[in-house]
Amino acid sequence: MSQYVGKTRLAYSRAWHKCDLSSDPRPLGRIASQIAIVLMGKHKPIYNPSTDCGDYVVCIGCKDLHVTGKKMEQKKYYSHSTRPGSLKEITMEKMREKWGGGEVLRRAVRGMLPKNRLRDDRMARLKCFEGPSHPYKQNILRLGRESPISQLPEVQQTLRQYNPVEASQPAPL
Repeated sequence: MSQYVGKTRLAYSRAWHKCDLSSDPRPLGRIASQIAIVLMGKHKPIYNPSTDCGDYVVCIGCKDLHVTGKKMEQKKYYSHSTRPGSLKEITMEKMREKWGGGEVLRRAVRGMLPKNRLRDDRMARLKCFEGPSHPYKQNILRLGRESPISQLPEVQQTLRQYNPVEASQPAPL
């Protein structure tokens, strides 16, 4: 039996996910691991480690990112230019002041992605914003675990036709 799966546009189309960090109670590591799964495409049935089939992720409210314990003061990020004596270190607190919470999130997600040729392409699909506004509003298909497609008026009207009992109840927000 053949194991070949054809590359169709529908199967390999990329969805846009929105992650609001200001309302998410999870700490940095839990959020970063979930974002890495979506960027890799592991949540799709067509996942293959050698292909890039992941989705886009838009993270808003990165200034409200929180960590557990004393990581904000004690965790250090290192950089080295391969020249003698050029090792630089910066704490998470200083990095957040200098570059914002988006850079902290990017580094956490980058560390959770596989170290291969696809990592830079996957990271390019992660969009981080400090505040609640972003330029990708028309692209968003999923809000975390919920889909805003079900909130469209045409979809609501169709659902009311098939479910008259649920039509009398207001939709949850």
